Amino acid sequence: MKKMMNYLRGWMLKTLLIVWCMTTSGIAGAQDTLSLEDITVTAQKQEQNIQDVPMAITAFTAQGIEDAKIESMSDLADLVPSLVINGGKIGMNTPTMRGIHAPYSTFMLSTGLFIDGVPVQSMFGYETTFLDIERVEVLKGPQGTLYGKNSEAGVINIITRQPDNNFRGSLSANIGTWLSSGTDDPLTQAYTIKLSTPIQTDKFFVGIAGKFLQQDGTIENTETGNDEDHREYWFGRAHLRWTPTDQLDISFIASQLQYDSGGGNDNLLESGASNYGVPTPGYRKVSSNLEPENTSSEQTQSLNIKYEINDVFELTSVTARRVFNDDATNDFDHTNATISHMDKDNQYTTLSQELRLSYDNGGVKWIAGVYGDTDEINFDYKYDYGSMINISDMDIDGNTYAVFTNLTYPLSQRFSLVGGLRYETTEKDFQDHIDARQANGSWDDISPKFALEYRPLPGTMTYISASKGYRAGGFNFMATDPRYYTFDEEELWSYEIGVKNTFFNNRLIANASIYLMDISDMQVTEMILSTNKSYVTNAAKATGKGVELELTGKIIAGLTMTAGFGYTHIEFDDFKDAAGDYEGNKTTYAPEYTFNLGAQYRWENGFYARADLIGYGEMYTDRANKYKRDAYQIVNAKIGYETEHYDIYLYGKNIFDERYDTYGSTSINYSDPGEVGLQVTYRF
Repeated sequence: MKKMMNYLRGWMLKTLLIVWCMTTSGIAGAQDTLSLEDITVTAQKQEQNIQDVPMAITAFTAQGIEDAKIESMSDLADLVPSLVINGGKIGMNTPTMRGIHAPYSTFMLSTGLFIDGVPVQSMFGYETTFLDIERVEVLKGPQGTLYGKNSEAGVINIITRQPDNNFRGSLSANIGTWLSSGTDDPLTQAYTIKLSTPIQTDKFFVGIAGKFLQQDGTIENTETGNDEDHREYWFGRAHLRWTPTDQLDISFIASQLQYDSGGGNDNLLESGASNYGVPTPGYRKVSSNLEPENTSSEQTQSLNIKYEINDVFELTSVTARRVFNDDATNDFDHTNATISHMDKDNQYTTLSQELRLSYDNGGVKWIAGVYGDTDEINFDYKYDYGSMINISDMDIDGNTYAVFTNLTYPLSQRFSLVGGLRYETTEKDFQDHIDARQANGSWDDISPKFALEYRPLPGTMTYISASKGYRAGGFNFMATDPRYYTFDEEELWSYEIGVKNTFFNNRLIANASIYLMDISDMQVTEMILSTNKSYVTNAAKATGKGVELELTGKIIAGLTMTAGFGYTHIEFDDFKDAAGDYEGNKTTYAPEYTFNLGAQYRWENGFYARADLIGYGEMYTDRANKYKRDAYQIVNAKIGYETEHYDIYLYGKNIFDERYDTYGSTSINYSDPGEVGLQVTYRF
């Protein structure tokens, strides 16, 4: 079996490379327009062509998501300059945008995630299933004016596809294998279904989507003989849409994501290192007396109502509920002794409501709205240290309220002014039911934005902007000193100059931006001498600057090429604690650069090929800049044959099996190995 799997891996890799060489040799003849597709976005919560929005945006259409095989937040980040997704356990990710990253211990975010209006405001559940998606928009720079807290560096907007009068459906299956692993013959498989149909023509529509994913683990537990980090989940979504009149559009969307997986691959020490005095058995191997598991789940419901009052006014209501259950068992010592085991059963519940009125007439656009949410969080931990058991039972309850507005006003045929303002206030209460600790905090902020657009030539738009970013304060859950129970909000001002160009009858799009950020009251992990512990405080200031460039070109009919590059330099201007002085050091989880270069070809006879080169610069994981992830590059590829109803592809992710493990002071987070496989899709 092992020889057969090795042969299959080698055959897939050779086939991918050979066909890609054929693709780039100049074969032509596809029936395809020479113009690039126009993309309409709702970045400013009103429909606009992406080239008309005065900010840096990367967007993907439904076809683009399928072509690039974007299946996770990490896949998305690979193709977005200046975006990084840092992950460990399944369902737990933290984003870095333009070098801005929220410390893990805050559980908060620097880049907001919105799925059909449902806000994800914590690292827990910062993931989604890219299934039957209409569009993904990645907005860069502070978005506090329209999106509020935890969007100080950017926003990721995901919009699912609306059911309509067209009946459509598809079935898809993926079967593949890891290219290297600590376990024998590891397989990956995924199955999806999509269905959309009208129930009553022009009035009532239904859509459903589902996915099952299973991946064998890549880390062997030498104590049990099982793989440590197998991954398995089920996802389902139902979408009901009712349009009783031409002016009224009502959508109800409900989804559930259920995990049934092993533990994460974080906190695993390098081969030969000593973990709690016990040497590790080898690379991608641990010796643990505990079988880790992750049975977390996520439920979301959203009710979106749009009412066109007349030709210029539209009223929109978005009501959303999200519940994430974080249920897992982990062995943090990774030895055959009970030294540091943990059980957790945490729950995060958010109920939110946004109501906004928009106006669009003669080039004048404005929007005004109100927003409110309520959060309920329960932390329920059990720590087993062998000779001692600690139990934690903590609650956090909070509310956020905001009012906001945004205006685009044409000053002339070439100049337009954009301005926005948001006032937001957050109040939270913290209670520890075991240690009888209590704390409360309140934070408020005014987030303005100003931009000036200038159109010197047809197809060219330049802009200059200034905007404020904001991340709310929070609690140090394990603090024993009342002085450190809470920490304050983090703020930044971002100044940006950008240009958006469309050349050669929409055959080439070239966008670029330069930005400077001034970050004050920065939330950092500080070592406190008086307590000999580390807490989140506002002890740092930093300056960030960077450049971004994105190119998309239709070279010949059927052949599209893309390129993206982001350079970020962000360092501490002032930060020192009991452990050292970090002035001049780079901030954590902020790669120096990111880039992607891709080409895709569709023949008129149905043949298809694509390849992407993706790269990241070195990234430090500690404030002293001693530990890091080195720079690396990976190659993804996909070839296949497409017909009206059937598609079949060979695909490869990281086809050269590049290692890009992330090192910390006491741990190593293993990167995923390369993967190759077969994908078959049937459309009806």
